[in-house]
Amino acid sequence: MTIASTPSVSAPLAGKRALVTGAGTRLGRSIALELMRRGADVAVHFHSSEAGARELCDEGRALGVTAIPLKADLSSAQEGRELVLASVRALGGLDLLVASAANFERIAFEDLDDDAWDRALNLNTKSAFVLAQAAAAELRLNRGNIVFITCASTQVPMRNYLPYVVSKAATLQLMRTLSLELAPEVRVNAVAPGTVLPPADMSDALREKLVASIPLQRLGVAQDVADAVAYLASAPFVTGQEIAVCGGRTVAAVERFG
Repeated sequence: MTIASTPSVSAPLAGKRALVTGAGTRLGRSIALELMRRGADVAVHFHSSEAGARELCDEGRALGVTAIPLKADLSSAQEGRELVLASVRALGGLDLLVASAANFERIAFEDLDDDAWDRALNLNTKSAFVLAQAAAAELRLNRGNIVFITCASTQVPMRNYLPYVVSKAATLQLMRTLSLELAPEVRVNAVAPGTVLPPADMSDALREKLVASIPLQRLGVAQDVADAVAYLASAPFVTGQEIAVCGGRTVAAVERFG
């Protein structure tokens, strides 16, 4: 009789297979690396950040896990579906989908046009659905889970990012609805980052203003988000939930107007 091995404490995701989109850079990269550190094999999706994706895969292999770079333009539904199929083939299955790739365009209200809306909604919302639908059968088979990366701006809106904020709010509702559609086999949750990885050209004055609005009095880092995703990947009784990784800024916004 074969006895299934239990993942070690240091590698709680050992044997799990994940697809992380937008993993060649920034938040997606940090998420994928943390999953690798916890023992998961990862399909590293990229669109234009090929060098970063391949470097990350080298790091993953050094950790002793399988890491495969896969290119796709997720604004195309067909390429999104093909990405899921390629991930399943490369990893031998799929236990976790992390939809991290996103369009984050700063556009003044007066300059918004149809194309700006299409870019945001296609990548941030529609592609998240396409990936989830394509992966559903495999995730159901493995009692897996999905984590969407939303944004704290769905609760504390930002000027000049209207299509982005609306698309992330739609993704939040997509997550909640899919948590019902795919239950009980598949868990579906979201992580909503606040201000993490701010632009390098952010002024000191704006940085200080942002920090002052956050109860924990600091900006976040990518690792904060990666840790939240890894938690959801290992939380067997959590579904339909959004974790705001924002230092309490969403709560402070409620208090300020209370």
